[in-house]
Amino acid sequence: MPPIDLRSDTVTPPTERMRKAMAEAEVGDDVYGEDPTVRQLEDLAAERTGKEAALLVASGTMANLVCQLVHCGRGDEIILGDQSHIFYYEQGGSAAIGGIHPRTVPNRPDGTIDLQAIEAAVRADDVHFPRSRLLVLENTHNRCNGSPLSADYMDRVAATADRCGLKIHVDGARLFNAAVALACPAADLVARADSVSFCLSKGLSAPVGSMVCGSREFVAEARRARKVLGGGMRQAGIIAAAGIVALTEMVDRLAEDHANARRLAEGLDGIEGLAADPAAVHTNIVFFEITDRRTTAAALAAALAEAGVLVLALDPFRLRAVTHYPLTGDDIDRALAVVGKVL
Repeated sequence: MPPIDLRSDTVTPPTERMRKAMAEAEVGDDVYGEDPTVRQLEDLAAERTGKEAALLVASGTMANLVCQLVHCGRGDEIILGDQSHIFYYEQGGSAAIGGIHPRTVPNRPDGTIDLQAIEAAVRADDVHFPRSRLLVLENTHNRCNGSPLSADYMDRVAATADRCGLKIHVDGARLFNAAVALACPAADLVARADSVSFCLSKGLSAPVGSMVCGSREFVAEARRARKVLGGGMRQAGIIAAAGIVALTEMVDRLAEDHANARRLAEGLDGIEGLAADPAAVHTNIVFFEITDRRTTAAALAAALAEAGVLVLALDPFRLRAVTHYPLTGDDIDRALAVVGKVL
């Protein structure tokens, strides 16, 4: 049987509808603004996030970097969580490419950042300091159990940001997981954000692509930043066609992934030698820990891979599993059986 790949929701295959849409896509040169399928996707993404405009880019990392480059100049500072994807997994691109200084504050276990900590991190107007320009939040929060950030929290953050003169960018790689988990429109979760990015190629199952959304003026500048990063694509309608299917057909089914994640967490927590917290699982990400320290996360991940289950070792005794299309409840049960046998 094929392996059960729980390393990430980036391994999702495109659906048959996506493949058909890609094959039949009407295309043009997107750098000239002449690809009608790209324009259709950008209009749809803007509508779904409640923003004026949107831009197709190659990846989530590019989307986040583009947004930072538009919001900040060289020597400016961003405030972000110490567990954020931008800080951990994006190669320090904001500093390396944009000359933008990161200032981290602690993420709480649910992915939020204390409002007082945000305000305390804002620099005074002093020639010795970088200028605090941008607050970055992540929804859902990858390293914090895939937790969704509520619209109420976002409203309170926005009030703090307004008072401190900060713009807000939301790294919404899995924004629609948050919307499904909280049973609210994605637009409500980013209504107070100045920019938002989200991935088409994670739980939404498109093969490639992310979106940058904001005001018309912001997106016009983002288009320039995308170009200088090498992200100007030509007949990109082939990619955009899959993104349209992702947004129109793959959002509601994310609830299946969330149910499978809870099923997985409950099963892992019942296996001797492991611990998981099912109550902390709100979307599609499950963290679990080895309590029997005679083995390590790396060794367990390697043994599971040989047995046909792929998970990600993060820390010496901590692992991650992510549920996604097209995995079913039966696949989760099979994976749990393999884990129990391997241990």
